[in-house]
Order: sequence, then structure tokens, then C-alpha cells
Amino acid sequence: MSRRTPSPPPAARPRSPRRRAGSGAGWRDDPAGLRDWRARYDAQPPSDGAAGPDRHLPPPATLSGLPVDPLYTPSTVAAGDYADGVGYPGSFPFTRGAYPSMYRGRMFTMRQFAGFGTAAATNRRYRFLLEQGQDGLSVAFDLPTLMGRDSDDPLADGEVGRCGVAVDSVEDMATLFDGIDLGQVTTSMTINAPAPILLAMYLVVAERQGVPPERIGGTLQNDMLKEFIAQKEWVVPPAASLRLVTDVVEFCTERLPRWHPISISGYHIREAGSTAVEELALTLADGFTYVEAAIARGLDVDRFAPRLSFFFNAHIDFFEEIAKYRAARRIWARHLRDRYHARAERSLRLRFHAQTAGCSLTAQQVANNITRTAVEALAAILGGAQSLHTNAMDEVWALPTEEAAQIALRTQQILAYETGVTTTIDPLGGSFFLEDLTNRMEAAAEVLLDEIGDRGGVLACIESGFLQRRIADSAFRTQAEQDRGERLTVGVNAFTAATDAPPPVLRIDPMAEREQRARLAELRRRRDRGELQRALEGLHCQAGAGANLMPPILDCVRALATVGDVVGVLQEVFGTYREASVL
Repeated sequence: MSRRTPSPPPAARPRSPRRRAGSGAGWRDDPAGLRDWRARYDAQPPSDGAAGPDRHLPPPATLSGLPVDPLYTPSTVAAGDYADGVGYPGSFPFTRGAYPSMYRGRMFTMRQFAGFGTAAATNRRYRFLLEQGQDGLSVAFDLPTLMGRDSDDPLADGEVGRCGVAVDSVEDMATLFDGIDLGQVTTSMTINAPAPILLAMYLVVAERQGVPPERIGGTLQNDMLKEFIAQKEWVVPPAASLRLVTDVVEFCTERLPRWHPISISGYHIREAGSTAVEELALTLADGFTYVEAAIARGLDVDRFAPRLSFFFNAHIDFFEEIAKYRAARRIWARHLRDRYHARAERSLRLRFHAQTAGCSLTAQQVANNITRTAVEALAAILGGAQSLHTNAMDEVWALPTEEAAQIALRTQQILAYETGVTTTIDPLGGSFFLEDLTNRMEAAAEVLLDEIGDRGGVLACIESGFLQRRIADSAFRTQAEQDRGERLTVGVNAFTAATDAPPPVLRIDPMAEREQRARLAELRRRRDRGELQRALEGLHCQAGAGANLMPPILDCVRALATVGDVVGVLQEVFGTYREASVL
């Protein structure tokens, strides 16, 4: 594919006969016409809601509760400087897109999240997805790995390989990417608490393949603040976790020019029950906290900020989601420039991955989830996502079957190559409704950002439970609205079916857990215990001395330390953490 799709010659693009220069900026309301419409609108009697399709009319508000007017006109959007408020793609404030050419220059990356059972089984799924046209890999780890526990830990019983792939050591990582050139593919790893360890394993596998660091491309989620806020997977307390995140940022800035050290994630905040406004504000607050930590470490903002990336939810409220992405780019650019004094354009450019909303999927009438996912994916594309994962229709039941995963990927491909939505940049830009909603999303997020700052910042808000309590309240309100029938979900509390058979699901063979434990036992028998002990003692010493821990973790991984081995040392130095109850 060429770098940029060529534009037709001027002769092939006749101007509209009614078009005039600056017509968009010059639009004005027709007061008489607006009054006439309003009178006719108000004169139309509202439905009594007793029968017929009108009983299912949605409430006049977004999922976040922002009011939605019946009509938007030029007077809705406040007059202002176009360049400062909206601007052009690839230029400050990046409202209309992160890059000048967007999908005319490069299509969004189709990156399906995959991982189950053993590393060998997941390797086969990766090869299948790559053969189907996927152009980036995304690793789903199982719960024990996410929690920093080995497969033979008693607390891992029954969970090994269930919700992702089990990775205990660098040997599993090598199997996971067997036959896949790490210099040719980019990989996203959804891992947080043990993120430095899994990154080290990936780097050692690349070493074995002979891939130099400058060719290794990918993304590490490594967003520990959102773990304490929403997903609840940690191994050491918040302050120590922030230190480890910053270690990875520093290490990648110095040694891995193509690696994104953090994927600052609103996705899990939204899945925990937040509104879109809360997802936007809390994600950016986390991002600003990471920027401040790196600056405090002595890093130049224009060296590390260009490699920060974001991960947002693509939910079902179509226009609110698009407005969220546009507002996110604008807020990030302004704060990086004005608060953190970034000067490089790349530092101001917010780039994000989107995943369709798992919490919007329903166990009832699962085929409806294909439609939900398509609408959510379209919102992400029209909002300017750089990469996208589409959920499979059966993920509410289990990890996706191969057929469901293929349909999810085909959904992206149809949107990208058949619908025409990628042929022009920000096609909804200038919509009175969307511009107004973007402005209101931005304003509401700034209010919450100010409140977080007034309460002492993100770490203080985690310790006090403020952020967790706010999300819990939003989740409760949403569920109450659905229980009362104020928010409808097709197939659940409206348009239900008398019979609804469960779909065929992917079942993980229980033998996978036993096989994984046997491989781990063999690794423990054959590794050099003296070399391992020296590496772990070196990590313990460096952790206590305040050094960057990526180099000693790499030494541990080369000595065949397991995830649990390294986490055990970190907990000896930093302690563990128990969250205060939030009522």
C-alpha cells in the first residue's frame, strides 16, 4: 500500500453549485424558521408510552447523563477561533485527528486480543489470525499471570489458561512466539502488575531471535493506576507500583525507540461501570500522573511523551464515544503544552487503541452482539483510533471460538474497506451536535480533573477511595436505570425471545493446566539454582537502593526466573497492599 492515497485531479472534483468559500463558518440560524420548527415540535403530542414502538423511546441524554437537545443548529456551537478550537488533522489541538492524513495514509491496525490455554495453543491461534489478515498481535494472559503468580501456586488452581495464556517463564514466551519474527510484527501485551517481568521475557526472546532492540515494536499496558482504580490486579502498593511503571518508561526511552511503555487505559475504568466522562477524566488524570513521575525522574518530556499511548473503550452511545475521543486529544495536547511545557508536536499527539465494550455484550441473543460491536467499532474509527479490537459475539460466555474471532476481524475489515468511512478525515467534524457534545465532554472532564487535583492527585484519591466510590455509584445508577426500564437493552429487558439457546463455546481442556504445571516443574529442575539465586539477590539489592529495576529483572529472566520468583522479591522489598473497603 502506498503511503498516501492520491487525491483525484481537480477536474474530477467539481465544486457544488451552492457552495461558497467559508460557508460552514458563515452559517447562521434563521430565527423565523427556528421558531416555526419549535412551535411545530412542541405542538406534536408526546407518546403516552402505553403501547406501540414509542414506549421504547430512549431518554434524551447520553449514557453519561449529558442532555441531548432534539435539534442542533449553528447557534448551538459557540463562536470561536476554528484553528484553536477545532483545527486540522495532525495539528494542535488535534481535535480532528492525530495525523494529517489519518486513514488516507495508513489504515488503523487490526489487533485482535487473543490468548488461552498453553503458549503452544495460543501460538496456533496467532498464526491463524495472521493468516486471516490481522496485522498486529495482542496477548491475553491468564489470571494467575496477571496477578503475578505461577501456574503451580495453590491460588492458581482451576484458573491456569482459562481467561488467557499461561506464561510462567521466558520458555513459555519463546513458545508463544515460535515462528513469529519479533522484528516484523508489533505486539501489544495486556499486562500490568508484572509488566516489567513480561517485557523482559519478550526482550530475551527477541535476543534469542537476533532481533536488535531498535527493531522491537509494540505496547505494554503497564498502567498500574487504573488497576487500583478499577481492575484490581496488583502485587505491590500504589507508590511502589508507580515507581516500577516509571522504571519501564525510563528504560524504554533509553533503549527501545519503537516500544510504547504504557498504554494508559480507560477501558477497564469504563468496564467497571464509569460513565464516558469519568473514563475520559480518570484516564487523562492517570496519564498526567505518569508524566509527572517521569519528569521527576529527570526525563525530558519530549523524549518520553511521544511513546505514551492510550487505550479507550468503544461503547454503544455512538456520538458520545466519538466526542470522547476528540475531547481526549484536545485536553491532552493543551495540558502537555501548557502544564508540562512539551514543545515537540509528537508529545502533544494523543494516539489510542480502542476495544469495543465487553460490558455491552449480552448473553441473550448473542448474534445481536455482532451489530453492537460493529456500531462501537464504527464510533472508534470515526473518532480517529490508531488501532482497534472488535469483541467476538460469544465473549460474554467464554473466550471466543475461532469462528466468532473471524467474524469479529471481518467486521473491522468490512468497515475499513467497504463502507467508505475511511476515505475522508473526520467526516463528522463540523456537525453542530458533535462539536457541541465534544465541547461539553471536555468541560465536564476538566471539572473532574480539577476535583482530583484539589483532593491531592490520583494516588491520594486511590488511597481515600474517592475514585473507586465514584465508579461504583455510576455503575449502580446504570443498573438501576436498566432495572426500571429507563435504559433498554435489546434481548434483555426489551424485545426478548421466548427461547434462546446458548451458543457453542470454546472450552479449555483441563489437561492444559496439568501440562503447564509439568513444564514448570521441569524448568525448576533443570535451571542453574546458583545463577538464579545470584540474579534474585541482585534484584533485591537494586530494589532497596532505588535503582531502575529493568536491568536486574532481565538478569533474572535470563536465569530462568519465573514470574512468581521475581514478584516474591518485589514483595519482600515493597510489601503488599490491601484496598480499603468502599461503601
